[in-house]
Amino acid sequence: MSRKRKALTSEEKAMVDEMIAPYINPTVHPLGEEARGISRYDKREYMYNGTGTVYLLQLFRPDELVNNRIAAYMVLPSADDSVGFHTHGDRSEEELYVVMHGSGIYMEKASSDSEPRSIPVHAGSVTSVRGEALHAVRNTGREPLIVFVVTTNEPT
Repeated sequence: MSRKRKALTSEEKAMVDEMIAPYINPTVHPLGEEARGISRYDKREYMYNGTGTVYLLQLFRPDELVNNRIAAYMVLPSADDSVGFHTHGDRSEEELYVVMHGSGIYMEKASSDSEPRSIPVHAGSVTSVRGEALHAVRNTGREPLIVFVVTTNEPT
């Protein structure tokens, strides 16, 4: 299961910025601070044994989120780019996907040996997963699938 993040070159950042510009303008307005853009760009190849390349556009620095681990845009550039099945149970997290642009298939299953359920998603779709359940997503459209991801820590 790949969790390796790679930093993007300045050319790759420009390419990602150009790809998302027609659809979203990632701007953060932190309380009492000036508005700003993306905090960190990450590239994940074969994310969780998925296919292709996925870009994560982190909006917050680690010290800014109180009960969240991630608040980022996830960009799957082309058809068949995907994030493979993975769980957040090993980290006691819940994860929300808010589809901002594009279309895809979201898959979920209650456990590693259960049958997956496939759900078509598009702009406005929201999904959630927690506990030992697993989830995955695949771009099925001609345009980038752009998903806003929020990963929170489950209460202890």
